[in-house]
Amino acid sequence: MADSSPSFVAADVGAPHAHTHSHGSNWMLMLGSLGVVYGDIGTSPLYALRESLLHVGQAPTRAEMIGVVSLLIWALILVVTVKYVVLVMRADNQGEGGTLSLMALAQSSLKKASPLVTGLGIVGASLFYGDSILTPAISVLSAVEGMTTVSPLSEDYVVAVTLAILIAVYTVQSYGTGRVASFFGPIMLVWFATLTIFGVLHISDSPDILLALNPYHALRFMFGHGILGFTVLGSVFLAVTGAEALYADMGHFGRSPIRKAWLFCVLPALVLNYLGQGALALAHPASIGNLFFHTAPEPLRLPFVILATAATVIAAQAVITGAYSLTQQAMQLGILPRLEVQHTSETQLGQIYMPKVNWLMLAGAIALVIVFQTSSNLASAYGLAVVGTMFMTSLLSVVVIAKSWRWGWPLALLIIVPFFVIDSAFLIANLLKLLDGGYVPLLLGAIMSIAMWTWVRGTRILAAKVRRDSVPFETLIKTLGKSSAVRVPGTAIFMTSDPEIAPAAMLHNLKHNKVLHEKNILLTVKTMQRPYVDEEGRFTYEKVSEDFSKLQICYGYMESPNIPKALTLAKARAGMKFDIMSTSFFVGRRSLRASQKGGMPLWQDNLYISLSRQADDLIEYFRIPAGRVIELGSQVTL
Repeated sequence: MADSSPSFVAADVGAPHAHTHSHGSNWMLMLGSLGVVYGDIGTSPLYALRESLLHVGQAPTRAEMIGVVSLLIWALILVVTVKYVVLVMRADNQGEGGTLSLMALAQSSLKKASPLVTGLGIVGASLFYGDSILTPAISVLSAVEGMTTVSPLSEDYVVAVTLAILIAVYTVQSYGTGRVASFFGPIMLVWFATLTIFGVLHISDSPDILLALNPYHALRFMFGHGILGFTVLGSVFLAVTGAEALYADMGHFGRSPIRKAWLFCVLPALVLNYLGQGALALAHPASIGNLFFHTAPEPLRLPFVILATAATVIAAQAVITGAYSLTQQAMQLGILPRLEVQHTSETQLGQIYMPKVNWLMLAGAIALVIVFQTSSNLASAYGLAVVGTMFMTSLLSVVVIAKSWRWGWPLALLIIVPFFVIDSAFLIANLLKLLDGGYVPLLLGAIMSIAMWTWVRGTRILAAKVRRDSVPFETLIKTLGKSSAVRVPGTAIFMTSDPEIAPAAMLHNLKHNKVLHEKNILLTVKTMQRPYVDEEGRFTYEKVSEDFSKLQICYGYMESPNIPKALTLAKARAGMKFDIMSTSFFVGRRSLRASQKGGMPLWQDNLYISLSRQADDLIEYFRIPAGRVIELGSQVTL
């Protein structure tokens, strides 16, 4: 007689808990965050003030100079310090941050899945990809342009050198970045110290620049220059690009070290450097064309250019690693197909390399450098992707504050609306650059959004169709009681995404081979809306009958599935009796066909099929021993 009661039920996987990391001392974490978190925003002084002043005109007045510098400083204070450091970093998902973590947290706080929340997460993640392609291109290009201040002959080689550096950076990714990353923190510490020193040295050139610390001058410039104020605001926004990294990389270093590194090192260095650049521009307006590198004394300019290039390489490395992590999260959350993931460290699971993502990003960065040629031209394309991601963060934060923190909608809106106003101002300012290159990140984001939403929608339609056309598992068990199928010794594990229906692989095995194992387990792997799942809460095991049982293995979206390891643990915890090395894994492989009568347009069907073909082999993804796998195919029309 079938036993429908569960013989083993794991601890509640939905129970909140804090995921802890052993990173060593707080100081070491702060140093590490300088190299990973602050590479992007830390290299913004290379071009942010220069681009802002160039938009004002050939000869900015004293009031305009002070007003622009004031805008830069208060953008750092309001957007980075108040919004991200004080508010958004509180919205961690078991210590993890980033657009998709915030989306998962917002989703889990609602009673049912919200397509709107999923859509906001997809748009935010898509725009991040645009940012991750633009950042290496503009950062490295602007640093290499510093060579023109050392040798006039080097101007013809800027693009070639930039391309060579970018190709080298992306090529070494496959070797792993663990050893190189250990130098990132110290190099960036030297970088921020240098920014501070060179900034302080030039403040005395025109002490009036200290008036920029008063927000009155920022507001006066904004509201006193009409459309020009918004145009300049678009370039001012370049100073806060990289702010999302504070939140996205929170899981690597922790909230406290990132906050302290910002408040005690990065923010003071950036503010003092912008003040120094502004004072130099007031005293020597002719230096505006290459303002940043002119802050360095002539004898130190070449070493400064080399240091700046190293800093931009680190900034590029940070966003490349961030793109890998984001893609892995998207795969686990079902927003992208399973792409190949190579682990470059035997001890650190977070160190990964994704070939397809890597080479697509390199192709995009090379194309941008070749098309735009200079960092000034590329600056017009920069910004929209970042402000778009920030806007999505604000929208998702409302849901988290209202529902997850239980502060209610009125208070959540009261807190977030001021940031909506700031984000909207930056968005409008950046839209003014749309025809000058601002369309590039929007185009990249649109392509990624369409791909992601197609995958989400197609997967749902496919699951519904398979469920509709399948045999209920309970019905199959009753039918097998009268079946003449031959029973063979051993255990068979059938991989399935829906344990309520009979796996296609099991039906095909019965139909064509007319055999069934003595013990059969339906195995479902489920990704939770949280980054990590405790070992105690990883499994749910249910014995359906003497020869059939169901096992669900839960993973967080930051974890890499390892089925053999999980089965070994489940065997010990649930008292399951089987030898994994003598167990057969049955995996169904679907061949998809487009249909004009399906749930999606024909072009979207074809896109979904194309995306599915890019997916990594399921056997390798779940780390199942290849010699124990039996694949059975079926054809499904979308």
